[in-house]
Amino acid sequence: MSSSSWFSRFLPKATPEPEQLTIAHAGDTLSVTFVRNARARRASLRVDPANRRVVLTAPLRMARGTAVGFAETQAGWIAARLERLPARIPFVDGAEIPLFGVPHRLRHRPDARGTVWREGSEIHVAGRPEHLSRRVKDWLVGELKKELVPRVHAKAARAEREVKRISVRDTRSRWGSCGPDASLSFSWRLVFAPPEVLDYLAAHEAAHLVHLNHSPRFWALARALCDGPIEGAQAWLKRNGETLLQYGG
Repeated sequence: MSSSSWFSRFLPKATPEPEQLTIAHAGDTLSVTFVRNARARRASLRVDPANRRVVLTAPLRMARGTAVGFAETQAGWIAARLERLPARIPFVDGAEIPLFGVPHRLRHRPDARGTVWREGSEIHVAGRPEHLSRRVKDWLVGELKKELVPRVHAKAARAEREVKRISVRDTRSRWGSCGPDASLSFSWRLVFAPPEVLDYLAAHEAAHLVHLNHSPRFWALARALCDGPIEGAQAWLKRNGETLLQYGG
């Protein structure tokens, strides 16, 4: 045995690339993404609403047939969860989207000058049709920053902390995050949520500037920084979070 072969026995094995599976159910074909995870102890299924898919996760050493067989026994659950996913709502002329929880109608104005502006309950978008979606998103991100950034800084000041940076990104697995360097990040899709939800998440991440965990002290501080009860905002996100991910494609 060569020295390189001997050493390779002790190197961690690479995680296989995700695999697309198809599972038959009631005359239909369901798409499932199969992934391996070194930390997994058993096969499991989860819904990825952002990408409108079901993910099958299995340990590295589990036989592929065992993992696929588990998914096949859950075909009814998979079909039901995919059916329950909210429909996508692209940014097109006439689409209705919520701006901080208030319904607004998109109006394409191809002959108008400017970019995006709001008139009452309508959001007007100038320019060519192929630029409409991008312009709407850029405008929404700007509106979110206007509302979010001062709110976060005010709550951080109440917690006697400073924020290094606030970024708004297209994160799909979490609404907000706090890094050890006091940098905060938020999902741009929070622009669709009511103000009380935005306030709760600002308080949540500001509290992480003091407690980078979810200990009782963290929750006590988060409640103190929030302008209202956090339970209502948490319940709203649990009910409507998947819908926020469907706006804009």
